[in-house]
Amino acid sequence: MEPSPSRPTLLERLSALLMREPEDREQLMALLHSAHERNLLDADALSIIEGALSVSDMQVRDVMVPRAQMETMSIADPPEAMVARAVETAHSRFPVTGEDRDDVIGILLAKDLLRLHAGAQVAVRELLRPAVFIPDSKRLNVLLREFRASRNHMAIVVDEYGAVAGLVTIEDVLEQIVGDIEDEYDFDEAADNILLDQAGHYRVKATTAIEAFNAAFATRFADEDYDTVGGMVIHHLGRLPKRGEVVQVDGLRIQVLRADSRRVHTLLVDRPQAAA
Repeated sequence: MEPSPSRPTLLERLSALLMREPEDREQLMALLHSAHERNLLDADALSIIEGALSVSDMQVRDVMVPRAQMETMSIADPPEAMVARAVETAHSRFPVTGEDRDDVIGILLAKDLLRLHAGAQVAVRELLRPAVFIPDSKRLNVLLREFRASRNHMAIVVDEYGAVAGLVTIEDVLEQIVGDIEDEYDFDEAADNILLDQAGHYRVKATTAIEAFNAAFATRFADEDYDTVGGMVIHHLGRLPKRGEVVQVDGLRIQVLRADSRRVHTLLVDRPQAAA
């Protein structure tokens, strides 16, 4: 009796699958999806590979924060106002403009503001880092290589006429590959849906149920057309909102803190004094 042949190892099966050299990207993706169906790739690995392939087809203008939604500081702002703005927005980097609000003269790191907050006698101009300017047509894969080589995390985007069109960060690029990235200001999975931050604002997960939102803010939003506060914002705008957009609903000021092309993640809510 002949011995039964041994089963191929995982590496052998994956190698055999990939030995069929694809002729184009569609065939490559078909092979990868086939590998996923055969449990050779998990869903996260497949998603990352798809994201890595997609960035070569995307341009900076596809992911940048538009000029109207940029959080900037003016070189003329007093240091205490700069510190207050950094606390309010919880950003780590800010484009700083000169006398002309459309003229970005440098990048200010929030951690450098600690020196001003501590009473250091230093001019704000001395704290500025050089601003990097890139065209809005630059490919994301090229930008990612430049970010890694320069160890820079933010670039100012300009249009074909040289005017500021927006900004882009390394996080914006990486999120196209690995999905949404949570930072120290985001909620973790076990956190409450509604949290009061140090600036006196409420950070609200977009998935918070309307019933829970009404209970927290003494509002009376109906839930016939939407189930969550994110759905309510989308309903009032009539479209998916962009990061930084603000809606006024029944006395509440609701700002979109985090959103992508598919969904809303986090909102910043100012509670009316009457409901406090």
